[in-house]
Amino acid sequence: MRSSRVFQILPTTVAGLALALSSLSPCRAESEDGGADAAALRAEANKTLKEQVGPFVRKYCIQCHGSRAEAGINLGSALRSPGTTSSFLHWKKAVANVKVHDMPPEHAKKIPTDEERRQFITWIGKLKYLAKRDPGPFVIRRLSKVEYGNTLQDLYGVNPSIADSLPDEVMGAGYLNLISPLQSELFLDIANQVIDQVVSPKGTPPTDVQKRLFGDTPCNVDEYRKAARQVARSLARAAYRRPPTEAELDVLVAIFALARENDQDYTASLGLMCKAVLVSPQFLFITPVANIDSQDPIVPLDDYQLASRLSYLLWSAPPDAELSALADQGELHKPEVLRAQVERLLEQPRSRALFDGFGAQWLGVGDLESQTFDRDVFPQMTPSLRKAMLEEARLFFESIVRENQSVFRFVDSDYTYLNEPLAKLYGLEKSVQGLTMRRVSLKNPNRGGILGMPATLATTSFPNRTSPVRRGVWVLEQILGEHIPPPPPDVPELEQQKQDPKKIDGLTLRQRTELHQSKVTCANCHKVFDPIGFGLENFDAIGRWREKDELGLAIDSAGKLPSGESFSNPAELKGLLAKREAGLARNLTERLMAYAVGRQLEGYDEIVIDQLMVKIAADNYRVRTMIIEVITSYLFTHRRVKG
Repeated sequence: MRSSRVFQILPTTVAGLALALSSLSPCRAESEDGGADAAALRAEANKTLKEQVGPFVRKYCIQCHGSRAEAGINLGSALRSPGTTSSFLHWKKAVANVKVHDMPPEHAKKIPTDEERRQFITWIGKLKYLAKRDPGPFVIRRLSKVEYGNTLQDLYGVNPSIADSLPDEVMGAGYLNLISPLQSELFLDIANQVIDQVVSPKGTPPTDVQKRLFGDTPCNVDEYRKAARQVARSLARAAYRRPPTEAELDVLVAIFALARENDQDYTASLGLMCKAVLVSPQFLFITPVANIDSQDPIVPLDDYQLASRLSYLLWSAPPDAELSALADQGELHKPEVLRAQVERLLEQPRSRALFDGFGAQWLGVGDLESQTFDRDVFPQMTPSLRKAMLEEARLFFESIVRENQSVFRFVDSDYTYLNEPLAKLYGLEKSVQGLTMRRVSLKNPNRGGILGMPATLATTSFPNRTSPVRRGVWVLEQILGEHIPPPPPDVPELEQQKQDPKKIDGLTLRQRTELHQSKVTCANCHKVFDPIGFGLENFDAIGRWREKDELGLAIDSAGKLPSGESFSNPAELKGLLAKREAGLARNLTERLMAYAVGRQLEGYDEIVIDQLMVKIAADNYRVRTMIIEVITSYLFTHRRVKG
């Protein structure tokens, strides 16, 4: 490899000097008085805390959750400082457990009535007004594997697959912000590969990318250092996604000079400098600017941060020329300009990244291609069918965003996207032929929307059968936004439990699952989500419709929601969920906001979401409108720099 020959000098020095760049690149946020309304809400929240929440907690909870955090819930500290981030999380966990009757436990001396439980949940909802106005800090995060590959492609013209050697990220609410020693080696190796592809060997004509990045070699050697600084400025502006500081340029030019001292020619020295850019924290991480000319604890994001946050959210790629130009002009932060840019980015094919990053995580289908299925039971689950399943989900998601449909269409729609192999799962193979995905109208009311979609049905199944438990939890958490307490650590999954063969012989999966509810430690939660999962039992583990289960027994798909509303089949379940537009929209808004800012939502965030929901409701809960409101919101456009 040329990089091992041309750029072999002092690789550890490159990494060391690149690290020096990190010390030059730090962090910053806004503050407003909420006015009379906010003061009144805060006073009401304090009254609720003192007169209702406090007595309830002391009567039913404090014995177990007082001075210590049993099961991760410390309500003693939450009462003392009710508006802090940690307290908000304690309140959230408490509500989830009280709602499903896990708290207090059944053996407790005092048990609240159902009405008291409902009141407690309502009271806790008011405590968000005790939180300070705060958009949170700017979360420094490393580029994901996909973002890193896309960025290398945009800046240097290399294939994004150059990043394939990096380990996959673990799906979660936020982002990883560390680099392991192994990853450091991989990033350095990839940087070498980029330089190999971009920089021509000595004595051969330069590549087009090399000419774009490095320009012409100065005729006079005395001009090398000055020219190198200009090249460094251009490289860093693109790679750091903002203008570099003079101190950062000094470091890069020092690397160029080091190469020259080691008898490298002009081009090779620029190559080493470029490699330092590629392994620098400013390139690998999405970072805030260092110097804040403000005494306020909260400030707006500058236009460069805003451009990066926007482009990586919607495109998983760095800002393009138009976004960068608006940032240079200081125009992007203007609401009308920002809204127009969101619209522009959503119109581009690259906005498919919103599904690949956010949509797949929300639906939980990101690991479908590698998910294990029993080949003897489901030989149909080939790589091509899995790919089609994911493509159906992606195209459906994109169509709702592109057409600015209401959020309820995610749940209840009359169309989807199929090719012939996938159409077989729908029983539509006669009308859909070939491997090309195309939009298909659906007449079966049980289909249409994410509940009857093979990708989500397969993701929530076991390798050899369905799982009403997983499907019920998926509906509650991913669609309705409920928070389900984790199961007790000593309770195994249904198939891992030892059940009396005589008792389960001839029983349907529903009946065996209902036996699970007879256990005291399981009953409260399973009574909430199992009935929902039963409603999807007509779909097998890969999404095919069926009337009977594997044993030939008739399927009973009747169930009910936690509200008590009943349904007898998937179509009726979809109909009930689709009516909950406000809840569906709020859940999706909260999830997108958390994804966009890279952290869990906290107390004051809930107030901002309340404000957004008013605007989103005014436009009939349309999804594109929701995305725009999230991106133009206080939380997305501001950050805390002090306190």
